[in-house]
Amino acid sequence: MPEAKSKAQQQAAGAALSAKRGETDKSDLQGASIGMYESMSEEELEEMASTSREDLPESVDED
Repeated sequence: MPEAKSKAQQQAAGAALSAKRGETDKSDLQGASIGMYESMSEEELEEMASTSREDLPESVDED
């Protein structure tokens, strides 16, 4: 299962998970959370969103 590599990624996964569960509208999603919503299962999103934020950087540059 995937783990978030940054706080921004963890937050985007949480937003996508909320939309996947019907708690928020899909139209409210922005940026990376849209792709996550479309390509990841609820279980994958839950795992990524539940990653501890304690030691994560704010963001990570993707090469």
